[in-house]
Amino acid sequence: MKLIARFLLASSATLFVGSAHAGDWFPYDAAKVEPPFSANGKSVDVKYIPLEKASKPWKLCISFPHMKDAYWLGVDYGVVEESKRLGVKMNLVEAGGYTELNKQISQIEDCVASGAEAVLIGAISSDGLNNVIAEIAKKKIPVIDLVNGISSPELSAKSLVSFYTMGAEAGAYLAKKHPAGSPDVAVGWFPGPAGAGWVEAANKGFLDAIKGSAVKVLQTKYGDTGKEVQQKLVEDALQADPSIRYVVGTAVTAEAAQGVIRERGLKGKVDILAFYMTPGVYEGIKRGFILASPADSMVVQGRVAVDQAVRILEGKDYVKHVGPKIFVVDSTNINKVSRENILPPDGFKPVFNN
Repeated sequence: MKLIARFLLASSATLFVGSAHAGDWFPYDAAKVEPPFSANGKSVDVKYIPLEKASKPWKLCISFPHMKDAYWLGVDYGVVEESKRLGVKMNLVEAGGYTELNKQISQIEDCVASGAEAVLIGAISSDGLNNVIAEIAKKKIPVIDLVNGISSPELSAKSLVSFYTMGAEAGAYLAKKHPAGSPDVAVGWFPGPAGAGWVEAANKGFLDAIKGSAVKVLQTKYGDTGKEVQQKLVEDALQADPSIRYVVGTAVTAEAAQGVIRERGLKGKVDILAFYMTPGVYEGIKRGFILASPADSMVVQGRVAVDQAVRILEGKDYVKHVGPKIFVVDSTNINKVSRENILPPDGFKPVFNN
């Protein structure tokens, strides 16, 4: 890490770093965790600057839980574009959903057997991949934890944000609107699939942030981030508890809830928040259907993971645990945000290799 200052400069005050050209996405406002991989590590503001080019076309294996929503499409866009920019090869596999842990393990094993030189994993389970990661590490193949969070001590690097902070930002937004002493407001809370590391972290962050406020969670409903699953959860919650004032949850929850609330004539009576950003959430905020969402710049998380992998393969200095700075987007600032770094472009279709 002696030369890290050459690649990472002290952070400036600006939050919205972007460019008209996707290839010029850096320097980007980020936060590294010191010591790396620690649950209670200190967050240090940095500017992330990647390599200009890889020295050779390294082969990267990239594993996602699924490609069912626009969030992972955004991460896909990030890894595809950064692989192109650096001049490396990528092969991406997706397991089909958060119930498909065994399939994800099998896909990763096949990827490694076919010659992958580094593996980037968006994990279905925080603990469930630890055995396969240990086997990969024995082969001296770097493993990067991308987006979701993995507990394995055998990881080489992490490119992710704190989903605790994402959940806490959503909770703090509501707690500020409804402080202690004001009338209680009821919330239906939809954190995502039970057991996923990012879900448990977001759940804790949200609940911690609303402690002592007038925001009260009536129901916590876990479920896969498929639109049909989330829509049914929202419908059932609103049916069971007509007092619900806010629907808060995953981006898919927020997208699905818009239609449910319109159909039931509840616009203005039930408001929606997400705890992470997708194009649907972005448009929902612009149109006034969704109140707010923290943005975790998922495109940049994908880009950084690719850069980390190349740096490790080439024996260059790298930041072991880093992610983009989190900021909340609502109607007051949505027109100032550099969209190309927080979302995939309109019309982008899944790309699985280059």
